[in-house]
Amino acid sequence: MKRLYQLIYCLAIALPSFSQSFSLEGKVVSASDQAPVPGASVLLRSQKDTALQFRTAAAADGRFRLMLPAGKYSFQARALQFDGDLRTVVLEGNMDLGDVRLTANVQQLSTVQVQGEKSSIDLKTDKKVFNVGKDILSRGGNANDILNNVPSVNVDMQGNVSLRDNPNVRILVNGKPSMLTQNNGLSQIPAANIEKIEVVTNPSSAYESQGSAGIINIVLKKNASLGFNASLQAGISSPQNNSVNLNASYKTKTFNLFTNIGYRDRSLLFLEDVGRIHKNPYTLLRQSNRSDANSDNINLYVGTDFYLNEKNTLTASYYRTQIRNNDRNRMDYAYFDQHGTQDSTITRFESYREPQIFNELELNYTKTFKQPGKKWTTYMQYDFWNDDENQDIRQRSSAATPIHLVTRDIESSKDIYLQSDFKLPVKTGQLDMGVRGQWRAIRSEYSAAQDGKLLPGNNNKLFYDENIYAAYAQYGTKWKQLEGLVGLRSELSHIGISDRERTIGRRKRYIDFFPTLHLQYGFKNELSLQASYSRRINRPRFWQLNTFSGLSDQRFLQRGNPNIDPMYTSVAELALLKKFGKISVNPGLYYQHTTNYFDAVIEPQPDGTFVRTFANMGRENRYGFDMTTTYNPYGWWRLSWDVNWYSFDQRGEYAGKTYAADATTWFTTLRSSMRFPKVVNIDGSFTYRGKRREVQLSVAEQYRANIGLSRDFFGDRLSLSFSVNNIFNSNTYEAEMDTPEYSLYSHYVQQGVVYTGNVVYRFNRKKSQVDRMPAEK
Repeated sequence: MKRLYQLIYCLAIALPSFSQSFSLEGKVVSASDQAPVPGASVLLRSQKDTALQFRTAAAADGRFRLMLPAGKYSFQARALQFDGDLRTVVLEGNMDLGDVRLTANVQQLSTVQVQGEKSSIDLKTDKKVFNVGKDILSRGGNANDILNNVPSVNVDMQGNVSLRDNPNVRILVNGKPSMLTQNNGLSQIPAANIEKIEVVTNPSSAYESQGSAGIINIVLKKNASLGFNASLQAGISSPQNNSVNLNASYKTKTFNLFTNIGYRDRSLLFLEDVGRIHKNPYTLLRQSNRSDANSDNINLYVGTDFYLNEKNTLTASYYRTQIRNNDRNRMDYAYFDQHGTQDSTITRFESYREPQIFNELELNYTKTFKQPGKKWTTYMQYDFWNDDENQDIRQRSSAATPIHLVTRDIESSKDIYLQSDFKLPVKTGQLDMGVRGQWRAIRSEYSAAQDGKLLPGNNNKLFYDENIYAAYAQYGTKWKQLEGLVGLRSELSHIGISDRERTIGRRKRYIDFFPTLHLQYGFKNELSLQASYSRRINRPRFWQLNTFSGLSDQRFLQRGNPNIDPMYTSVAELALLKKFGKISVNPGLYYQHTTNYFDAVIEPQPDGTFVRTFANMGRENRYGFDMTTTYNPYGWWRLSWDVNWYSFDQRGEYAGKTYAADATTWFTTLRSSMRFPKVVNIDGSFTYRGKRREVQLSVAEQYRANIGLSRDFFGDRLSLSFSVNNIFNSNTYEAEMDTPEYSLYSHYVQQGVVYTGNVVYRFNRKKSQVDRMPAEK
């Protein structure tokens, strides 16, 4: 009853005040570099009645806005790793506080300067943001090294990226598709050029609907400093992974010229042991593979920004990367009969050469308006690339004559992307809308000859065309502590695949609708609750459709399936963000229901070989729990712990066989970051992945550990770092499959502990300034 009286009293005071409300707005920024501080907590408490409080959070651009009755308030803005801003505000009419500057935590301990860092994880309404910051472990590395440090993300030894152990993830660069995400191109992006990674497990309708696991957006750095400035970075590694990168820009009030030039030379050793058993009649094949992979690539990025006036900017750029892959592979086969006696051996030597050239042209126009938050952006992008895969294989056998096999696969693609987005603040919230068109044309011409004669069924040309037209609208609003975002996206897909020999001819045309809903509620004491829903699609990738993928191992062929249809996933999530003093906790629950599910299947052939292909099999249910925890015991030390537990069940049928899989597993990462800028900076991490099951395979547990050190000199103009990755040489992949007819076993390892040294020198540039790379869309 007492609480009821208090509530009535508060309403009696508050209701008359609401008869005349005024707008209070501002922008929360970092005092050091004026960068926005998204997610900063803003609280106003009436000095007349402390029970009357108003709370909100800064948007992605740092801006906030509240409607308040006139009065005298205590204003407070707070954010992790920043000192708070506390002041008195007298509101008598609409008021703009301008920039609210927060100062990063800085302490002094004896003669050691200790600095705080920006929080590594930010929780937004529709995404999580991993700020790369001063990460040491990936210095001198590439985008794959950065992604392996992001919570819930994993990159395997072949460069395949998964999110929450789900490989059906869409990867974007600066918010748009890029050729760099194709053919393991992420390894060509230097880690030094990455500002942050956005993990969008349940995207809003503003994002394309592709990727049932969600979206990973790699945001590249951009420079905003006037005049000339540059940075030169060089790295050396064992096993060989040497690199050099130059980034320079010249900016005036009317234009900005920029360039980035990089070179990398890399060599890796992979070893694999394979066992294959046919049970009736019993035969055994033992196989050992050795792959010496060598590659070098040159990257060039040039462009300019034209500042037509204060509200109109035009950007034109060109990106090119040229890669040369030269591998040497050896495969040894030993065959055993039903008595366990070795009866024959085969040795295959392969020389593999694949030059690749990628080009990207981009034109981007941005217009801002007098009204804050109103913005129109249009970009056009044209990608054209080709790669030329060449195999020269010589086989020796104890029971047959030698064989000489030559294959070639020339792939090329021309891709055009056109997108226009409009952001319009309205009286009650924010309205976003946009349209997008994508036109892709991929051609793959392959041939194979054995001892100078063409191999039947291995000489053809594949034609793949993918046209997607999309439109979306979404509306976001705030009501007191509740923030909501609702949207709808529609995509029309035209997909055709055919071949020169007329053995394939499929045309698909379908339209889909993808609703999204995101809710976030801010409680007192820095507690936020988030709930979301979306519908997603996963279209097959070209390599999953391509019927030819080389003949390296004719006893275990990889074949695409041009008849695969897309699968659809409904995703629901619930997440929480809570701060307890120096501890921040972000637990979440998620559920994904997929129909028309497709995955890889392994099929035995009558001649005793195996073929790995892809097929639609049925449905999948996946549900799990993940949590990110950060703890700052001191201003100079940050600890974080990420854990993800999930379970799934798959049911389906293909080629007359029923497939079923049920599994529960988990993975976790521990990280430690210590900062003593005048002495040394230390980063360390340990990752563990439990045993897991796929449709047919069981994969053994995996773990890896890394540590890195860095030191700055000459007023931060020179930075040196050294890291040790894969400390225990434990980067392995071990899988097995057992059926009543046959069984398979594979043990795959990337050989060697990785030692990396890196040096960065800055010309007319402070350490806090970043490189100029393509602007974020």
